[in-house]
Amino acid sequence: MQSATSNFLIPNATFIVELVAFLVVLAVVGKYVLPFLNRVLVERAERIRTELEAANAARAEAQAADEERRAALEEARQQAREIVGQANRIAEQVQNDARERAQAEHDRVVAAAESEVALARRRAVDEAAERIGDLVLDVVERVIGREVDAQAHRDLIDEAVAALTADGAASGAAVGRATGQAS
Repeated sequence: MQSATSNFLIPNATFIVELVAFLVVLAVVGKYVLPFLNRVLVERAERIRTELEAANAARAEAQAADEERRAALEEARQQAREIVGQANRIAEQVQNDARERAQAEHDRVVAAAESEVALARRRAVDEAAERIGDLVLDVVERVIGREVDAQAHRDLIDEAVAALTADGAASGAAVGRATGQAS
């Protein structure tokens, strides 16, 4: 049995030894382990801070590069729009020039054709007038029954040829107007 003299409130020798051992371990840990741990923690915190600064700098550089890329892309788009606009203007100018050249060529061909037609009409009228003059003389000789002097009646023949020429020119102008309307 245990003696009734021991009081649990009063420390015995085991408690004192445990207390001294605890204080010694606490002093060793405080003197040698805590400075090492503090140094490691400070180094780690410094490394983390450096890495965060580097990450922030990299993010800022990436944003700057992104803005630069966007600005370059917008500039390239603007240049492309200008090039397309310029190409459209040039194409329109080329088309207008070609249209003007084609119209000028058309007008030249039409004018040449009209002059050729007028010349051919004139030749035909002259030839017809000459033939008609000969025919008139032949008819007059047959009707009268004697030979007619062409030099003596030349004024009459020339009048008849002029009348035929005037009729041919009037009908030629009407044909020219009709062909001009058709084209």
